[in-house]
Amino acid sequence: MMKTIRDAIMKVFSITNILSGICFFSVMVLVLANIIMRNVFNQPILGTVEIVGLLIATGLGFAMGNCEMRDGNIGMDIELPWSRKIGKTIQAVAHLISLCFWTIVVWQILVYMYASYVNGRVTSTASIPVYPFIFILGFNVFCLCVALLYKLILSVGDVSAEFRKSAQKGEEESK
Repeated sequence: MMKTIRDAIMKVFSITNILSGICFFSVMVLVLANIIMRNVFNQPILGTVEIVGLLIATGLGFAMGNCEMRDGNIGMDIELPWSRKIGKTIQAVAHLISLCFWTIVVWQILVYMYASYVNGRVTSTASIPVYPFIFILGFNVFCLCVALLYKLILSVGDVSAEFRKSAQKGEEESK
């Protein structure tokens, strides 16, 4: 069951990973085109800085969930020599805290996106509406929450397995 869930999550993240690559490739092409236009034709592409900023934010957002599922983020493993139960419990609590934090972030991003839509917020030079990019970022942080929920479920399973092992070990010692 968990393998099929993981496979489904990884399929979504493989798509978001490709979209992230497209965003960063687009940044490279846009910056190169801007350099050529500025130096050869003395006519830079207007709004390049804004577009690059939007594409980088979007590309990073697309990569977050995949990075979390593959343990690509900087993190700590807690290995306590005297108790694996405590280490696994701390890890599960850390996943729970992360999930709660990023869920609040998703909510606030969607609130901000709605306010940007209602107010008609656009970039200053190119007049690009920003709410679609904010929505994409919110979706990607939601994908990160899905990855964190999956890891939380696995962590809780690890904690319960550790408690079962110690209970079985205690029963064997008492016999």
